[in-house]
Amino acid sequence: MRKVSIIVSGVLMALSLVSLLGLQVKYVEEIVNMRREHFNESVEHSLYQATHELEVSEARRYLEHGTAAMDGIATAYDSVIVTTDSSVIQHKHQVTARDGSVYYSLETHANTNFGNKLMSNPKLKGKDVDLKKVLADKYNYEKGLVDEVIYSLLYTASDRPLDDRIDFKELDNILTAHLHNNGIDIPYHFQVLTSNGRRVYACPDFAEDKDGKSTFSTTIFKNDPVEKMGVLKINFPTLGSYIYSSLKFIVPALIFTSVLIISFIVTLVLVFRQRRLSEMKNDFINNMTHEFKTPISTISLAAQMLNDKSLPKSPSMLERLSTTIMDETKRLRFQVEKVLQVSMYENQKANFKLKEINANELIAGVVHTFALKVEKNGGKIISDLKAKESMILADDMHFTNVIFNLMDNAVKYRREDVALELKVSTWNEGEHLMISIQDNGIGIKKDDLKKVFEKFYRVHRGNVHDVKGFGLGLAYVKKIITEHNGTIHAESELGIGTKFIIKLQTIKNR
Repeated sequence: MRKVSIIVSGVLMALSLVSLLGLQVKYVEEIVNMRREHFNESVEHSLYQATHELEVSEARRYLEHGTAAMDGIATAYDSVIVTTDSSVIQHKHQVTARDGSVYYSLETHANTNFGNKLMSNPKLKGKDVDLKKVLADKYNYEKGLVDEVIYSLLYTASDRPLDDRIDFKELDNILTAHLHNNGIDIPYHFQVLTSNGRRVYACPDFAEDKDGKSTFSTTIFKNDPVEKMGVLKINFPTLGSYIYSSLKFIVPALIFTSVLIISFIVTLVLVFRQRRLSEMKNDFINNMTHEFKTPISTISLAAQMLNDKSLPKSPSMLERLSTTIMDETKRLRFQVEKVLQVSMYENQKANFKLKEINANELIAGVVHTFALKVEKNGGKIISDLKAKESMILADDMHFTNVIFNLMDNAVKYRREDVALELKVSTWNEGEHLMISIQDNGIGIKKDDLKKVFEKFYRVHRGNVHDVKGFGLGLAYVKKIITEHNGTIHAESELGIGTKFIIKLQTIKNR
């Protein structure tokens, strides 16, 4: 129940922290989007104002230059035609501009507006009606003529190339002024293109971004024919830093929240790991208590029989009792070494007493001792110790435990339907001693085979818990062999058996 409450509390805390981080990230995204939208609107408004001012400036410039042209225009009335109802007047006239061009046009003017005012003017009462009509006609004609001259000048201006129509320094000043008025003071570069994409002008550092988020464009001279229009593109190279500059205050909050989440996860892992280790230690102590009772009781019984003077003690009986005491002592020693394995993993170090040992002799002794346990389970051990160079530098106790552990695993994970067959072999490969311990047990799946040497890892067998252990045996074997500058690997096939192969350097080749 306590474990469940810890898990629930941890999950709720983790969800709260992750939710908090998610809300902060969402808030940052909203701020960035709002700032980008505001920037885009400001730039578009600035570009509209700049292009409009550029068009007004061009119109003003050409109209100022065009006033002198009006003085050079010669107008001649070829005919004035008044219709019978005196409501429409037509003029056929010739216009000669300063550049020498001559054209004719037929103007039709409705005798209204100013003409009506003239007709109703009290100062002209009694005057000739025809004179009033002529004056009104003349006014309307002169007004249309001025409009025509203005249209002609502007049309002539739009017919010029963009690089003649635009003063790019003036355009730069206009852009700077309008961007500043709209609250944008970051660096920019711009270029001007024709409607068909030909570059007319570009700042030396102008470069379009790949995603197009920092480049904006607008049309210049929107009222001109399409082929006469231009395109203005402006790029802000520091837009990214400008957008995110307002987020400086929230970055520390994100960092602290992330650190808090990481610290919480690490703490939670450590808590569960310590709890797991505590539970395993308790189970280990309980199991060891049971394991210690058996050899101790056996040794005690044998000692009582030796001390009992009423019992006849034949040589065979003495040999049997001494063998029993010896075997149970080794068994007790093996159990004590398991406790030392746990202690070694707690300290993460092992104190070795290295000396020269004959691996063949040591393995033969372990096989002889372990044979009783194998035979008790209806199996047999086959020794094939062919290594000619078997002298190694190793810790006698730990190396013995390695062989014991591998053999003990073979007994634990044997098949019930087949008699256990355990084969122990040694041979030489170049400068190394090879040791193989092979069984015909249940085998290991490929996925599990990659993890069998990991600390606390145990092969899953569904809901079957008939084999006691803590996942330390093979991890201990791996650590000892590695500390002896050797290697170990496993080969296995499910339902057929497992083979462990150890590779160590011999003394002769050190």
